[in-house]
Amino acid sequence: MKMVKSLILGSAAGLIAMSGAQAADLPVKAKAVEYVRICSLYGAGFYYIPGTDTCIKLGGYLRVDTTFNGGIFDQPAWNGNLGQQNRLRDYYAARSRLAVSIDTRTATQYGVVRTFGQANFNLNSSTGEGPAVAGSQTLGVDLVFIQFAGFTFGKSASAYATPWHGYPGNNSSFLLGGHDDVVGTNNIQYTAQFGNGVSGTIGLDDPYYNRTQLLNLGFVGAGTTNNPATSITAGANAYAGARAPDIVGNIRVDQAWGLFQISAAAHEVTGSYNLLTAGAANNLSEISGHPDAKWGGSVMAALQLKNLPTGAGDDIKVDVSYAKGATKNVINTAPSFAMFGSTGRADSYQSIGFGQTADGVFFPAILGGTGDIKLVEAYGIRGAFNHNWDPYWSTSLFGAWAAVRYGGSAFDFTTAKGQWCANYVANKTVSGDFSCNPDYNISQLGLVTRWTPVANLTFSAEAMWFHLDQRMGGAATMTAVAPKPVTRYEFKDQDAVSLNVRVQRNF
Repeated sequence: MKMVKSLILGSAAGLIAMSGAQAADLPVKAKAVEYVRICSLYGAGFYYIPGTDTCIKLGGYLRVDTTFNGGIFDQPAWNGNLGQQNRLRDYYAARSRLAVSIDTRTATQYGVVRTFGQANFNLNSSTGEGPAVAGSQTLGVDLVFIQFAGFTFGKSASAYATPWHGYPGNNSSFLLGGHDDVVGTNNIQYTAQFGNGVSGTIGLDDPYYNRTQLLNLGFVGAGTTNNPATSITAGANAYAGARAPDIVGNIRVDQAWGLFQISAAAHEVTGSYNLLTAGAANNLSEISGHPDAKWGGSVMAALQLKNLPTGAGDDIKVDVSYAKGATKNVINTAPSFAMFGSTGRADSYQSIGFGQTADGVFFPAILGGTGDIKLVEAYGIRGAFNHNWDPYWSTSLFGAWAAVRYGGSAFDFTTAKGQWCANYVANKTVSGDFSCNPDYNISQLGLVTRWTPVANLTFSAEAMWFHLDQRMGGAATMTAVAPKPVTRYEFKDQDAVSLNVRVQRNF
């Protein structure tokens, strides 16, 4: 048996050696090596995907920034713990972000087919919400779209937007006074090129992006709606589900001297139900009825001037906006403001300035109101002057102003202002000199200086002042969000100053 086993193993080894020798003698054709080729059709950074006629570009940036006395990306201290200036606030907030983008383009008989996507990996080292929250890691998707034959499908910048969105010269992501769509919204749009730099775009946008609040001002007890009569707001948000997309469009002239654009948007404001509990539906909601929907909208004019005599690359960017029932196209990040400060009144604990941002209000007829939606108006202006001192240093002076108007009189219950004030003062103890007016203005002014020691690496510092010009008068006893006590507060304008420092490397 041992001899047989040795014979079998020896025979197998010989066959393997023989087959290996025969294989080594056969000629083998080397596989062609396909090198990555530069694609110069669409600018720098594109390469052909091997084996295809599609060009691809990988890009992005890494950004690290810190804001003092503000939220991440230089949000002013205009609400929350920062607005209260309490001991739960963070004195600084930081964010580290890695953004990665993929851009592909293929030439076809219908024109270029393009796909684009950008993902952001974020680490917030501080949230501005006190020691109970140590920060968060998030993944965001800014833009994901396909372009073909003039059409764009996916999450892209609205046809209403300007090329600079909410960044005429600032670092802050919270410059108000106009539309900001830099992260994109789900839409479908078509762009036509008319030649000589003239184009037109029309689109349908996801309406949720353009919403703030629709306030149901029904009284608690009388109709089970949330009535924060002892707080710093009135009513409860009662927007219904989406029924129609926003209809948006622009006409643009883009030439060597600069850019001019007119944009318009139509937005449906539709309420859910007349009877709600704290803004949510209850078992009486469906049979209580609802207000009829109303269409609102906005318009914006934008101008950029290049080739200024102040220096190479200098420019001015400015846009002016008006909205009715589409307040987010002016107060673009949709905050409601609640800022606290000192007071000189002997009967008050502190001062407060607040402004409630809304697209419209309604007071249900079954509760004694007019029942119809009354649209809120807003208008604003913002812009920047951008100056290059030399190839390494640049400075931008930027600012914004905006106003929100509820319409009517505090003494006329048939108007938006009268209904808001009726809800707000219910069950509230007010001073003898109290006056109710939910209108407010905001102002912003900032300066940012950037240093670019090497290409695509920029260090910058930005200082920004924010002012809330609120229109309430006198004082009132109210329940502010904890840790503030239930006591009397004076109504007063408020200010905040923030400082942001940033390092960014583009690639």
